[in-house]
Amino acid sequence: MDRSRPGRWSRYRFRSQWDLDAPPERVYSVLEQADDYWRWWPQVRGTERIDAHSSALRIRSVLPYEIRITAAELLRDPAHRVLEAALHGDVEGWARWTVRPRPGAGGTRVLYEQEVEVRRPLLRRLALPARPLFRLNHTLMMRAGRRALAARLAAGADAV
Repeated sequence: MDRSRPGRWSRYRFRSQWDLDAPPERVYSVLEQADDYWRWWPQVRGTERIDAHSSALRIRSVLPYEIRITAAELLRDPAHRVLEAALHGDVEGWARWTVRPRPGAGGTRVLYEQEVEVRRPLLRRLALPARPLFRLNHTLMMRAGRRALAARLAAGADAV
C-alpha cells in the first residue's frame, strides 16, 4: 500500500481462505451463481440482475450500514475454477474466487481476494478511526459466508 498517497486509509485488501468438505466442482458451481448468494449467505441482503454479466448487490454485516455495489464479471473460468468481478458503487475495485482441491485432505480450498477503495462519503470520513471495525466487519461476514456455504453444500443444495 502506498502510504504517501491521499485516501490510503480508505483502501482495503482482503484475503480469506475457506476449507470445505465438498468437491471443487460443486463449490465452484455454487459460487458462480452470484445472484443466489442471498439465498444462503445472510450478509448478502439482496441481488438484482442488471444484464448477462453484472448484478447489483446489497450487503450488510455486523455494523449498521449497507454497502451497495455492482459486480461486473471480468473472468469466469470453469476449467481453472476462477471467478473475478469488478466492483463499483460504495466500493470500487475487484474481487476474485479461486477454487482448488484441498491439499492432502480431500475437499476444497477456496481463496477469496478483494482489493477495494471505499467511495461512500460517510465511510471515507470514518476510514481512519473505524478502520479496525471495518476490517473486523469484513472478517465476520466472510466467516459467516464460509459456514453458510458449508451448510448449503452439506445439505446438497447446489442449485435452486
